[in-house]
Amino acid sequence: MKTATESLHHQSFAQIQEDQELCLSSEDYSLLTDLYQLTMTACYVGEGLDGRVASFELFARRLPEGFGYAIAMGLAQVLDYLEKFRFSPAQIAALQSTGIFAGAPDRFWTLLATARFTGDVWAVPEGTAVFANEPMLRIEAPLWQAQLVETYLLNAINYQTLIATRSARLRDVAGPDAKLLEFGTRRAFGPQAAVWAARAALAAGIDGTSNVLAALRLGRKPVGTMAHALVMAVSALEGSEEEAFTAFHRYFPGAPLLIDTYDTVAAARKLADRVNSGEIVLEGVRLDSGDLVKLSQEVRSILPGIPIIASGDLDEGEIAKLKSAGACIDGYGLGTKLVSGSPVNGVYKLVEINGVPVMKEASGKMTYPGRKQIFRHIKNGQILGDCLGLSEEENHNSDSPIALMKLVVKDGKRLYGQESLEAIAKRTAASVASLPAATRQLNNPISPPVEISTDLQNLTNETRQKVSC
Repeated sequence: MKTATESLHHQSFAQIQEDQELCLSSEDYSLLTDLYQLTMTACYVGEGLDGRVASFELFARRLPEGFGYAIAMGLAQVLDYLEKFRFSPAQIAALQSTGIFAGAPDRFWTLLATARFTGDVWAVPEGTAVFANEPMLRIEAPLWQAQLVETYLLNAINYQTLIATRSARLRDVAGPDAKLLEFGTRRAFGPQAAVWAARAALAAGIDGTSNVLAALRLGRKPVGTMAHALVMAVSALEGSEEEAFTAFHRYFPGAPLLIDTYDTVAAARKLADRVNSGEIVLEGVRLDSGDLVKLSQEVRSILPGIPIIASGDLDEGEIAKLKSAGACIDGYGLGTKLVSGSPVNGVYKLVEINGVPVMKEASGKMTYPGRKQIFRHIKNGQILGDCLGLSEEENHNSDSPIALMKLVVKDGKRLYGQESLEAIAKRTAASVASLPAATRQLNNPISPPVEISTDLQNLTNETRQKVSC
């Protein structure tokens, strides 16, 4: 016969199984982790290691193919997560009900019940350009805390860094005056990803997002035009494409119109007659298909002065081709290829435990030991290269390099307020502008050199010898 506690545990697990909606709130984030984070934590507790101070660093061993740099993003969500890091009684009961932790020490549950993040966080500011093997973030905390937060940190930083990097590349290719709009919600990898993609895009220089929730949460006005469905529906029921445009402008005067549902050039000519007669005001037209170079040129000749927005699976390479071919396009709607693609495969690795440097030696996956700092060499506003050194190293030559990683959380408390998207976007633009031309090029980009300091190399050799003994 089940005890009352066992019945409660069984009920908690059953409730989780029955929740098919799977919507998230910040209260859920402690359980948004991989099982092994919890099982390792239980092991640490059992072995008496949980309180030892550990340092983990988050970095990408390699950048996605075709990328010469990455734009660090996602720190804001990481700091919010760490600030709210808790396990509720219901969550603990649900974990217990699985039976997986039957052998875990009792103090494991006490630790979860009183969980708070009490460590330090070092990070490069959002919007900063980084290269392979450079830490974007370091956690210094009791081992159990530093271990448990790994999955969420990678989830937040990897995806937003990908979106921010693609957005920065798009802005770099399109130029400062082009209107860039994020339309990727329907192609993002889930609802939470869609909101994060919109946020990362805006923080990296995109002008607006069609995601209403993200825009309103971020204090922005959502942007967009219309879909072919409205044109087809109104045309079928009220007689013509022109009636569809009239109907839309009845409720949204002057709004941009999608003109390629049927005959793009014919639609442009009819709109030109109405614009020239003063019957309507038109803020823009959108082209979503066809030969965008030819069509944009024709539309520009018919509707001079009216902004033309292009969309349809565009990326930085396609935009470069359109510009090179003389397309008359003032802005771009960016969806699938902005919010998807090869991931930033960031990893989170232990580099020091209880003051002892550690490293991984696996083939192709070696890590450098010790807490590290990125020293950036800049001359006349241009990045010459970086040096990856130990955190305690002084600026190690007369060039006075800039130390990129900053202490942002001390003993679990934030040291700075939340940055605005505008400030991050400004930093992104400055970061990209400081990169060498060879790093910004779309084809076969070359990252600036990242050298290893003498102290870090010596520590690596010493640590390797200890491991091999």
